[in-house]
Amino acid sequence: MKKIINEIKRYKIGDYFENVSMSKYTSYRIGGIVKLMVYPNSVNKLIKLLEILKESKINHKVLGNGSNVIFSDNVYDGAIIKLDALNHLKIDDTVVNVGAGYSLMKLAYKVSRMGLSGLEFATGIPGSVGGAVYMNAGAYKSDMGYITSSIKVITPTLEVKELYNSDLDFHYRDSFLQHNPGCICIEANLVLKNANIKDIMTLIEDRKQKRLLTQPLEYPSAGSVFRNPANDFAGRLIEEAGLKGYSMGGALVSPKHANFIINYDRATANDVRNLILHVQEEVRKQHGVDLLIEQEFVNWE
Repeated sequence: MKKIINEIKRYKIGDYFENVSMSKYTSYRIGGIVKLMVYPNSVNKLIKLLEILKESKINHKVLGNGSNVIFSDNVYDGAIIKLDALNHLKIDDTVVNVGAGYSLMKLAYKVSRMGLSGLEFATGIPGSVGGAVYMNAGAYKSDMGYITSSIKVITPTLEVKELYNSDLDFHYRDSFLQHNPGCICIEANLVLKNANIKDIMTLIEDRKQKRLLTQPLEYPSAGSVFRNPANDFAGRLIEEAGLKGYSMGGALVSPKHANFIINYDRATANDVRNLILHVQEEVRKQHGVDLLIEQEFVNWE
């Protein structure tokens, strides 16, 4: 990594940190050591960083707010790239141009208070804009696919290209980006609608109160573990399988909401992964339903 760090300094790529624990950067508060974490200052610096990493054949991954990933307890022998500096925001009437590093929750509250409707669903999603587009994050029967008109990406050949909604193949918790990991989202154009501010904020507050009552927000988690099967709910299937409150090590199927797994007692990444796979297998055995895991496993053999 010494050579990479020298290049980062030489080209003034941005801040970097060595031997960082991923438990500080994931919402589960789990994960092993990553050899290098880099915060490029701009799109051009990001492109230069990618060039450096590819030339040296260094593993790398772009990470948003770490709210939908499960890093193993193993050392990640590579670089994690954080796009926090790509956080510009421009609002022109109902069109929002925003950097991939911008907080989705912060954006949702900001536009909602301006009387722009369409992002109310995101006020409870603690991800970045880029991560939300990648995952097609959503809630309350809405998602990023409904409001994203286009995005800019860095392609595997390190060119900046615009992709439109029709290119992005948005489906339930799925997008073009998940199947083309060499493309990195750097900004998004969102199209919202004008609406009554009081109505928007009342809806947001009602949903917030419901989340506080029904979701284990007091513990580290990564939100819903499994995608809901067609015309059903993963939480219902897990609860009926008798797994609500089931634990492995320090990981627990939430007694509040069965589709949440929480780090309730210093869980390791292995605890969380093993519990997820156990729940998946039990639901398959008892209900004949193969639940799809919504969260992403990183650095597992």
